[in-house]
Amino acid sequence: MPRHIKDEIFMNRCLELALQGKGQVAPNPMVGALLVHNGRIIGEGFHQAYGQAHAEPNAVKNIVPGTQIEKSTLYVNLEPCSHHGKTPPCAGLIVDMNIPSVVIGTADPNPLVSGNGIKFLRESGIEVRVGILEDKCRDLNKRFFTFHLRKRPWVILKWARSADGFIDLVRDPDAPIGPNWITSPIARTLVHKWRTEEQAILVGTNTVIKDDPRLNVRYWSGRNPVRVVIDRSLKLDSHHHVFDNTQDTIVFTTGMQADAANGKPGMTAEKDSADLSVEHEINYETSGKPKTVYKEITFNDTAELQMMEALYNSNIQSVIIEGGAFTLNRFIKHGLWDEARIFTGPAYFKNGIRSPYITGNKTGNGMIGNSHLEIIYNTVSG
Repeated sequence: MPRHIKDEIFMNRCLELALQGKGQVAPNPMVGALLVHNGRIIGEGFHQAYGQAHAEPNAVKNIVPGTQIEKSTLYVNLEPCSHHGKTPPCAGLIVDMNIPSVVIGTADPNPLVSGNGIKFLRESGIEVRVGILEDKCRDLNKRFFTFHLRKRPWVILKWARSADGFIDLVRDPDAPIGPNWITSPIARTLVHKWRTEEQAILVGTNTVIKDDPRLNVRYWSGRNPVRVVIDRSLKLDSHHHVFDNTQDTIVFTTGMQADAANGKPGMTAEKDSADLSVEHEINYETSGKPKTVYKEITFNDTAELQMMEALYNSNIQSVIIEGGAFTLNRFIKHGLWDEARIFTGPAYFKNGIRSPYITGNKTGNGMIGNSHLEIIYNTVSG
């Protein structure tokens, strides 16, 4: 079998392994690694959780007893790290274990690595080949690549619309608070699974007022996202679920309102994001009390860009925007989205708030319970 075919087979296995860390490793990338000797896998592993061992040491740890690691080839979908973070550098481990050959899917865009791992391995006398299934390797970690190359999170738009194209009914002032469900429980369970896979979830003021969402994970097992709420004039107060202090929450408001928020009862608020520990704010390691943090932005035509910059500065690599229509349309208008997930349910509203209109590359569709799901990628992201 030609070498490039073998390389692709083993790299595909790295990607399968890496995917098992989805929803657990952010803000680190998903990485799988395996050791191959004489065409046989003798050890494999993946990065399982943020703060824990990377894929390469896990592959070494799982090596078959009695096999020859010093005659093997290491396959890994992302360039081995070369710096000290929460764990020792993987490039150094490879050298220490006398692994003679390394095959890498793609270079790491993180400036702390960015070719330095490859350079270190080659200067240490190790044969390095790079670029095996590179497009697939980059796609797997598109959130990580977008964060480091575009300096913003990967943006997912999500909404449900009626069969006749409405995202919500026009509600009377005395209408009950809560969502007008368009999709079935099966679709809602899928949405909660999605939430475990992303770092943040964003909604506008009107969605909180009308639906009083929790923005958490109740129908799936996994990590709650950081809640992000737009509340320009501080219309919202502590009785809303988003301020129940069960998970970290970021509120975007104006400077004067951020000052005023410090005195609101029932909320732990901080104005200056420079005072925050990123890990505590996002609670990656499930330690520390959740916080509600107010961040200042100027509500002009660049407001959405300011929000994404603030999330970038908080080390948030992906965000789901769940509404409402005004917020979704603002991000669509500016082209500030990467992926849209749209449910169309069977109900007819006949009147109401029109669903956003979006165009792009349709990559998937199918039925989820009683609703049709369409997935669209932005071909010209902002």
